[in-house]
Amino acid sequence: MKLWDLRTPALVVEAAALRANLDTMSSALPGSRLRPHVKAHKCTTLAREQLAMGHPGLTCATVREAEGLAAAGVDADILVANETLDAARVGALVAAGHRVTLAIDSDATLGAARRGGVREVVIDVNVGLPRCGVAPDQAGRLADVARAAGLTVRGVMGYEGHATAISEPKQRSEVTAAAMALLAHAHGEVGGDIVSAGATANFDQNTVATEIQAGSYVFMDSYFGEFGLPFIQALFVLSTVLAVNTKAGYAVGDAGLKSFGMDHGNPNVAGGKTWFLSDEHITFAPEAPVEVGERVRVIPGHIDPTVAYHEMIHVVDGDEVVESWPVDLRGW
Repeated sequence: MKLWDLRTPALVVEAAALRANLDTMSSALPGSRLRPHVKAHKCTTLAREQLAMGHPGLTCATVREAEGLAAAGVDADILVANETLDAARVGALVAAGHRVTLAIDSDATLGAARRGGVREVVIDVNVGLPRCGVAPDQAGRLADVARAAGLTVRGVMGYEGHATAISEPKQRSEVTAAAMALLAHAHGEVGGDIVSAGATANFDQNTVATEIQAGSYVFMDSYFGEFGLPFIQALFVLSTVLAVNTKAGYAVGDAGLKSFGMDHGNPNVAGGKTWFLSDEHITFAPEAPVEVGERVRVIPGHIDPTVAYHEMIHVVDGDEVVESWPVDLRGW
């Protein structure tokens, strides 16, 4: 299959760029130092590629992702790095022989884990992002209650998402350090082997975590592309030009709001400037003249929700489509 044979809008990934990103991250964080986050790609084929790089564990955002990995026969140490009250689904995976650890942050989520048959947990600590997580000074108490209930507490996790949103490296490093000081204190009270945190944006700045939950590095997006990270833009949304208004200086492609995660702003048209998106269309000013029927590549603003809109990832080498991977971890 050739690139122009694909129905658009379509996710395309440059094989060489993807391989470079995998190699760069694995060199920086070898083995268990990296616990790749599958929420970025939602694809069991790529999860297997990451495990083949020597990383024994994977991070999931949802129970559905963990179920999908198990159903596909992916053998990994899986961490569901969010709380759930539907913990019986995790317990079912554990009973079937899969190693799945669940984040807890309260007596309520602990109770759900215990009743659901979960055996291993990490204590999720609030390190500054106003989201889930127990207060750092309460982490030890929750760990004690969990152990008394018969659960194994593997350690702590804390997501410094407020730090990863900072583009300036020095400030990002300082905010990361402050957040990780809270997590280190909590770990001292909780114990265990795992200190899980971090992301693509600060993979080389977080020196406290024993494992980094990076995800976006595999594909990248325009948002993190501004951070000066050592990763290449690998994924694009391929769009077909449907209309050209030469007098007004714009063109229209067939990839709109239903093709992109928009929380980080407009996607960027390679060789052009985006004006706006509507449901099924992107209106942009091309850098060079384009014609109806021409294909353009669009860089998403936020990779994770963008991938979740699509059913397939097409791996390309130049104009050749060399593989097509199902986005088989979609959904909740």
